[in-house]
This record gives sequence, structure tokens and C-alpha cells, in this order.
Amino acid sequence: MLTTTVEKIQSEREQRIQHRVIKKVAVLGAGIMGSRIAMHFANIGVPVILLDIAPNELTSEEVAAGLTLDSPQVRNRIVNKLFNEALKSSPSPIYEESLTNLIELGNFTDDLSKISSCDWILEAVVERLDIKQSLFAEVEKYRKPGTLVTSNTSGIPIRMMTQGRSDDFNRHFCGTHFFNPPRYLALLEIIPTSYTDPEVVRFLMYYGDRFLGKKTVLAKDTPAFIANRVGIYAIMDLLHLVKKYGLTVEEVDALTGPVIGNPRSATFRTLDVVGLDTAVKVAKGLYDNCPQDERRELFNLPDYIQKMVDMQMWGDKTAQGFYKKVKSQTGKSEIYALDFNTFEYRPQAKVKIPILEQLKPLENLEDRIKTLAQGTDKYSEFMREATYGLLAYVSFRIPEIADELYKIDNALKAGFGWAMGPFEKWDVLGVAPTVEAMEKAGFGVAPWVKDMLAAGFSSFYTVQNGVRLYYDIPTKSYQEIPGTRDFIILDNLRAQKTLWQNNGCAIIDLGDGVLNVEFRTKMNTVGGEVIEGIHRAIDMAEKSYNGVVIGNQGENFSAGANLALILNLAIEQEFDELEYAVRMFQNVVMRVRYSGVPVVVAPHGLTLGGGCELTMHADIAQAAAETYIGLVEVGVGLIPAGGGTKELVLRMSDEYMKGDVEINALEHYLKIIATAKVATSALEAYKYNILRKGRDRVTINKDRLLSDAKSAVLELAEAGYVQPVPRKDIRVLGRTGLGAVHAFAYSMVYAGYATEYDRFIAEKVGYVMCGGDLSTPTLVSEQYLLDLEREVFLSLLGQKKTLERIQHMLQTGKPLRN
Repeated sequence: MLTTTVEKIQSEREQRIQHRVIKKVAVLGAGIMGSRIAMHFANIGVPVILLDIAPNELTSEEVAAGLTLDSPQVRNRIVNKLFNEALKSSPSPIYEESLTNLIELGNFTDDLSKISSCDWILEAVVERLDIKQSLFAEVEKYRKPGTLVTSNTSGIPIRMMTQGRSDDFNRHFCGTHFFNPPRYLALLEIIPTSYTDPEVVRFLMYYGDRFLGKKTVLAKDTPAFIANRVGIYAIMDLLHLVKKYGLTVEEVDALTGPVIGNPRSATFRTLDVVGLDTAVKVAKGLYDNCPQDERRELFNLPDYIQKMVDMQMWGDKTAQGFYKKVKSQTGKSEIYALDFNTFEYRPQAKVKIPILEQLKPLENLEDRIKTLAQGTDKYSEFMREATYGLLAYVSFRIPEIADELYKIDNALKAGFGWAMGPFEKWDVLGVAPTVEAMEKAGFGVAPWVKDMLAAGFSSFYTVQNGVRLYYDIPTKSYQEIPGTRDFIILDNLRAQKTLWQNNGCAIIDLGDGVLNVEFRTKMNTVGGEVIEGIHRAIDMAEKSYNGVVIGNQGENFSAGANLALILNLAIEQEFDELEYAVRMFQNVVMRVRYSGVPVVVAPHGLTLGGGCELTMHADIAQAAAETYIGLVEVGVGLIPAGGGTKELVLRMSDEYMKGDVEINALEHYLKIIATAKVATSALEAYKYNILRKGRDRVTINKDRLLSDAKSAVLELAEAGYVQPVPRKDIRVLGRTGLGAVHAFAYSMVYAGYATEYDRFIAEKVGYVMCGGDLSTPTLVSEQYLLDLEREVFLSLLGQKKTLERIQHMLQTGKPLRN
């Protein structure tokens, strides 16, 4: 009875949350954060009004043009400039450029009244309390009752912003702290005041997750909230330790990047991007506002950092920081690094650290962390001291900044891009032995950690029946992390739900009659083991399951085929084996398309070559918004031969039937393959028909990707899935199109976009797309095109320049233009 009552209350609460609809948003402040937040709302299809101040004086150009302060182009000059700067920034803050049409630009003086039509008003102006309070006083004149009002402040106390505002304003006011860049960093901290309506908090947590694709973390109104409080501590600690251990810029970044699960920008490159001045401002705020912090003195700047601040060596914004881009005598750009001893820039040096050489063969992050912790050189000592300091620090932040430890881990993973939070890393190292080692090194831990160990709990997290639990300090027990049942987390399922596996992939039971094929190869490349796993999963599903998801939770979905294997076979001239391998890959993508059960592919991150081809043959592709997908084979002197060329020809043929001009369509699709076009988001992939409008779907929150893919399988199964029939009605143009192919290929060379060998490959692609040397336009089958693309693929492997391109890609990770 109690369970039923709780479920009823939760259901009613969910309905109330979903009842609020965000039809339009106003973003006040068009600076670095404001413009990008506005664009992210546009990314999900929400119209936005973006406002900033109107100028109070004319530029010399405006004076010369005879303009006045009342001229329309002058009124919006500031917002236009800031918006366009954001739009041109890299990486792009917008999924697809046409989405900017959803954003209306204006200024506070002329257009603030337009916020009356908005359902959410988000403030992102300069970090000054008096300016924010003044703006909110104006906002209250125009907002309709019940409208959400939030601030994107990164440090000003939320409770101080709405003094003097009405009860309705205060009940609907909250902090919403996005991280820069908002499109790419998943964290959204929700910081309520004591007056904020709990339903508003629940809605913002829900909307941020479901619609904005964020990891929403409920934070307390404490200085810098959660992520910046701990993240800036970690950075400041490293800045102090650098001089102690005598390390270089390059050495620190090599030690604090991907090798320990942090972003490639590591420490100093991150500071250059964010701006040293910005980080210092947060650090100063923490020193001023956290008098009880046991590591408070750490937020004071080391002398060399103060010198950099004084000399405006702030990073990218001042064109020099820890790194600097300089022009060589030949005019080529080179990266220099700051020498802390001379305070001069010198050519960036290659790092040679023995412990890192030991870590290179270790693909598993946990293995690398354990091995690094056992090192005995100064680099290991440096990392150990930094790690011990961080673990001690987060233990003392509970309950100051969060009541639950998982919130700290979630905030740092989503806001700083760490693969593991500090408590997760502590579990990997072993809580009890690490506490002992920390105390020997002079680092104390919070009493609750020792109480946890004394009570018989040996880790901060555990998994029971496929559900992840965290240690709850007040109850001294493991509790379920709220909301995690909505997600499919393969880490939690592998131990008990793996039904079959080989060295390259595994089949995992997702429940409700849905199987998942998880790739486990390096960079999730597709080879014989993965092909075997896909066939096996479909065989199992056709006998006794509802369908199959092909998806994983690695950094990327798949980098494509195993190029090293292809190169070795080609060098040995094992063309029979190559022909067999290509045929097997074609067979598996066709099995995905024409199986007796629904198969949904869930791409994310890099989805290139064979990964793209697999995606294109799914019944439904359930793509993460951040999917970078394309047929890139021409970059290594080949053509897509895993059904990719065939599939684009099929989709091109369907456009012919809709009345598109055939030659124009041919050139459009030829360009996609011949230029190795990679869509920079799932929404852009629709433009290239790599994803199909009305069929394939997009998940904004990557954490929900496998859950959404599973739902798509069940939806197809419950609708009465019928096995499709292979197509035999694909219209190809033959010689009618070959002339256009040659003209396009030569135009690429003439314009300087392509080499002669690029032209040669483009003509090979066009040959397949036209169906070969057919005398007239003809209807052909999928198998006909598969045979043709396989034949051309194998012929290119006999070309020396193709082998050179493959070898160069394997050695450098970059395409060769030969």
C-alpha cells in the first residue's frame, strides 16, 4: 500500500513538472556565456530573444556613415558583434547554422518588454551584484507571473540577487550555472534559494536533463557552488606543486590529461582556453569568501602566476599564456611553451617520462591510475601528492557544498570533463589503504570516511542487481542514486547480464527482450570479432528476443574498419582474404537492415567509415546530438565499401523519385563522399541524408542514448515489425551521370581543393554511384551496387598511393594529400 502511494505521488509530481512548457526563452547578456546559452536553446528548437546593452557612443565608422545613436544598426551593434563572434568560434556552439534563425537579437533599452512573451528569462550579464539587481528590477516590470527567472552567475550568492523583488519573482527564481562551452560541457548546476518553489527546482532539474541534455546537479548556495569549488582547488594545488617539483608546462599537461582520464587540454591548455584571469578571479573569490576552508591559503597565487597575471599572459584572449603560437621564419605556425625559469617562450618540447611509457600499453583507465599510484619517480610523487590533496579536500566538503558524495563526482565529470570523479578514483585505489597512505603523507581525511570504514563499508560505491549505489553518510548505508534507473549503464550490467562475448565485443541483456552489442576493440573498430557478435545477437533475437541495439558507452561509437589489418593484407597482396573481409562486412550491414527483428544503432562521438555505414543500415539510428559522422574512406585513398556508397545511391535514387534534378542530386551526394564530409552534429547529418529525417532520431542527453535506443526497438517490435525486402529499384544514371562526375572531379583540382589522386578517387566513387558504365539510366539492385563498390575498393588497394595514405594515417592520425 505504501509503495503504491509513493508511486502515485511521484506520478502526479512528474505530471506537474511536465505541465510547464518552455515555448520561448529570453537570455539577458550576449557575452561569451549568454550568446552560447542562447544558441544551445536554439539547438533544441526553442525560440530565443537575446538582449544586451545599447551603445552610448558612436564608433568612428558610424560617425563617418552619418549614423546616430538612434539608428537601428547602432542600437544593436553590441549584441550583433557578440553574437557573430560566438557564431564564428570553434568548436561551433550551434548544431547547424540554420538554427540561428530561432534567435532574435535586441537591446535592453528598446526590447526588454519582449520578455513578457517568454517562459524562462535567463540572466548572463557581467558578474556584478549591483548590475544584476538593477536588471532584475527592470525585468520585474515586464515578466508575467509564473515565468521562470534564473541567473547564470558562477560565484555571486544567489540569495542576494533578488532582494526587493516580489514573492512571485522569488518563488520562481533560481541559479542555473552552465559551463562553457554550454553545447559541449554537460554540467548544469541548479542552485535554489530558500524562497524557490520546490516544483520550480524539480522542473529545472527535469528540463535540463531531458531537453538541454545536461547532467543536472542540485547545488548549495556556497562560494563557486560544487564543480568550480573543487576544480579550482585542484588547479591551484597543481600550480603550487609545479614549482616544488620543478616540472615543465609540457610535463604537467602530459601527466594530467587523458592518461588519468582528463581532457586532452589537461591543465595549462585548459587555463589558456578558459583564461588565466578568469580562474584567478574565482580563486580570489574563494579565498575571500571561504575563511573556514582548511586549504584556504592554497587559493593565494604562486609568485609566477601573479607575474603572468600582471603581464596579461592570460591565454588565448591575450595571445599568450602557458603556450603561445608564433610564426617561424618559413611562415609556419608553431607552438611555444613558457619556460618557468627564464619566463621566456621556447619551442614546445616532446615529453619523455618513464612512468608514462609504462602506462601507454594500458588501455583501461583503472589500470593506469593504479600503476601511476605505485610509481617511485618525482612525476609519480607529484601526481600522488596532488591526488591525496584532492581526496582529502572533497572529503571535507561534505556537507558544506553537497550532502551526497555522488553530486561532487557528477559535477566534476560533467563540468571539467573528468572520466572519474574523486570518490570514484578513491574506490579504484582502495579506500582503506589510500587513507593509510594519505595520513602517512600528512593528509588527514574527514571523520565520516573513517566512520564508513569502521562500519564495514569498504567503498563509496557498489553495484547490486545492476543498480549503482552510493554510501549515504547520515544513514551509514548504501542508497540508490536518484534517477539512475532511467539510464542504461553498461558498467553496472556486464557482470550479471553478459550473455556472450569474444575478444572484440559482447552481447548484454538490456531487459524487456532487448539485446545490446557492445564493441570492445581499440577505438571500437569493426573487424571479424565485431561482425561475429552482431550476427550472433541477431540470431539470438530472431529466436527469442524482441530486437537488438548496437551501442556502447566508450568515448566514440566507432572509428571504422581496422586499417592496420587492411594495410597488412594489401602489402602481402592477400586479395582473396581482403575480398572475403569486405564481403563479410557488407553481409553484416545487410543483415542489420534485413533481419527478422528490429535493429537500432546508437552512434555517438566519432562515427566514421564503417561505423557510419553500420548506422546507415539500421532500422532506426538513435544518434546522440554530439555525433560526428561521415564516410571518410577517400581520405585514405579508398571508397566506402561496407554498403556506404550503395546506401547513399539508394537515398539519392529516392530523391530522384521525388522530382529532384538528377545531375544536381548526383553532384551533391558525390561531394559528400569525395570530400570525406563529416557532419559535426547529428542535426547536420540530416542535411547530408546520412541520417534520415522522419526516421532516425536524436538524443540530446548522451546518458539517455541507450535507453532511447532500447525504447525505439520496443516501439518497432510492439508495432508489429515486418522484415524488409532488399531493394531492386535503385535508379542509377550510367554514362548520363559520368560526364558530370568527371566535370566535378576536375573542378575540385582546378579550384585547388584536390590533388590529381583525389580526382582519380572521386571518379571511382562517381563510377559506382552511376552504376558503372551503363549506356542508359537503369534500375539496379542493392547487391549489384555492393558488388560494384567492393570491386572498386579492392582495385584501389592495388594502388601505391592508397597504401601510402593508409600508412600515413596509421602513423600520424592525419590524411596525406599525395
